Amino acid sequence: MPFRLSVLIFLSVSFAAAAETPPGTDYVDDFGYSGCIELKNDSTRVVLCHQAGGRVLEYSLHGTNAIYLDPEGAGWTESSGERANMTGGRFDIGPEQVVPRRPTLWQGTWVPEILGPRAALLTSKVDQNTGVRVLREFRLDADSSKLQITQRIQNVSREVKEYCHWSRTFAVGGGIAIVPLTPPSRFPNFYTMRRGRDEILIRPVDENVRHRDGYLEILGPPAHPKLGIETYAGWFAYLAPNDLMFIKRYNTYRDRAHAEVDGHNLSIWYPADRPMVELEPIGPRETIKPGRLASFTETWELKPFPFPGRGQTVDLDKVQQLANP
Repeated sequence: MPFRLSVLIFLSVSFAAAAETPPGTDYVDDFGYSGCIELKNDSTRVVLCHQAGGRVLEYSLHGTNAIYLDPEGAGWTESSGERANMTGGRFDIGPEQVVPRRPTLWQGTWVPEILGPRAALLTSKVDQNTGVRVLREFRLDADSSKLQITQRIQNVSREVKEYCHWSRTFAVGGGIAIVPLTPPSRFPNFYTMRRGRDEILIRPVDENVRHRDGYLEILGPPAHPKLGIETYAGWFAYLAPNDLMFIKRYNTYRDRAHAEVDGHNLSIWYPADRPMVELEPIGPRETIKPGRLASFTETWELKPFPFPGRGQTVDLDKVQQLANP
């Protein structure tokens, strides 16, 4: 074999080997972004966006995406100019009312890394305003839709910092949130409602928020979209109109302080004028010393669930069996 041909074959094989990724991973183009990390198995696909905000672009079961994306934000990055609506499976740090502005974390570029089969890590740049770096690790189960997400807040400053995990996942709107209640609660009606920016209603009553058989059902947009809920069940479910049940599971801590103004550990934001709902588990207050980290883990899961038709009542026992077996 001629020497030149041998070299070309060697280089081709070498480049092909270098391009291989672990099982269940790949680099793909999606939503206007190039080189996104994809995690997948036979039923589930996850696409991660490191180019703007370290978020989830797709979390789908058999091709049906549970995540809401605003088409106007496709391909947006910091260099695009005017800020776009940052939709998708987002995460953040709180507490909401006192955490400094953090565009580096919220809309900046993150460093992507494939860790192994169906596993990836996104790492933010250092955010000078908050004094932290954030790491988000994603691990998709080999045989199911279970997606484990661990967010770590690393204090890179010389001062003690106090923050908390704040998940801000945009799901497809028009659905029903099912939240198991765990009395006693500090809230008379098990939830609060924020009216405007500064007023919190502690005894809200709303036709779209119903307490039934030990569950809070959020049937549609309430009069004011931001609800704060106290629950220690460690899970809740969202029934989407595309016939998916979106389940979030996470640890809760009745004996730890929560840093939100009213102390809630779960928020649902359900606007009437936008086709999405925001699903927001909130971790306890973390005191993070210089050089140390605080972590919080959510496990997501998708299951088929026919969306109730007009006039139908959700089978809460079925939801319980599927979401918290």
